[in-house]
Amino acid sequence: MCKMYRNPVLHIIFFFVSVGLMAQTLQEIRQVDKDSVETFYYIIEGDTIPKEYIDLEEVVLLNKLEFNSKEDRRRYLILRRKTRKVYPYAKLAAERLQVMNARMKTLEKKRDRKKYTKRVQKYIEEEFSAKLKKLTRTEGQILVKLIHRQTGRTAFDLVKELRTGWRAFWYNTTASMFDISLKEEYSPFEVKEDYLIEDILERAFQANLLDRQAPAFEIDYIDLSSHWNNATVDN
Repeated sequence: MCKMYRNPVLHIIFFFVSVGLMAQTLQEIRQVDKDSVETFYYIIEGDTIPKEYIDLEEVVLLNKLEFNSKEDRRRYLILRRKTRKVYPYAKLAAERLQVMNARMKTLEKKRDRKKYTKRVQKYIEEEFSAKLKKLTRTEGQILVKLIHRQTGRTAFDLVKELRTGWRAFWYNTTASMFDISLKEEYSPFEVKEDYLIEDILERAFQANLLDRQAPAFEIDYIDLSSHWNNATVDN
């Protein structure tokens, strides 16, 4: 594989640390009184709010997988293997975005922010460079989609904010030579492959094969499944 191909996929991970979304800090405290009664509290910006209920994890009942042919089943299994492989990197991207933004808020000087950004980027390169270089073209494109799922930003936009619009254009053009678009969004209601990726993730989450991380935008799996089941019936 040509070395030029590797660069766009690597830049997706190496540059995401510079921008992202700030999540409100939410802490939960568990307190047990002398009668062994548990009380839960939320602390939001210094205010303690009692919570009078216990959260129960929502369980989504999954339909049995059915395929029209052996070839469809084979393609699904390949997609499943690739999705499970690259999802942790997209999850890492979202986590680093939040951590970095929280840290950047505490740095007043531009010089300090730039220094911190380089330090985090160097850590990621040293930690994951060898693994990311082994991604195939299809794995790279799935990664681009999942980064959008987890951060709400396209890989192109992440690169653009750190390396200017021209640099982002150049990376996207280079990636396009290998059928990879850094502008690709995750659209499970419009794109069948994205729906299958979401199905793969949901099944992996429930089987504890992957650590669940909420997407940056709402995705109702039940509505999504109904949408595609109806589409199949109509066709």
